[in-house]
Amino acid sequence: MSLNEAQARAIAEQAVEQAGGAEHVYKNPRHPFAPNANKTFEIDGYKVKVRIGESSAPAIVEIGPFVYEIQPEGLMKLFGPDD
Repeated sequence: MSLNEAQARAIAEQAVEQAGGAEHVYKNPRHPFAPNANKTFEIDGYKVKVRIGESSAPAIVEIGPFVYEIQPEGLMKLFGPDD
């Protein structure tokens, strides 16, 4: 199953909401060695990983080849193929 950016973004947004929402994930930095720093979800058959931010690293969400930075106002694409 291949993903285009619109599909990846929609699924990534669902995962961020399940993790508490963009504002929560962004504004609640974790301790660098916290055991719950990453949350993994399966949505529509895709594995989606949400990493809570910390002082030296942004909060991100990964799905397939796409990586998005989580900002309070939404997702910003960092990496991924161009459509």
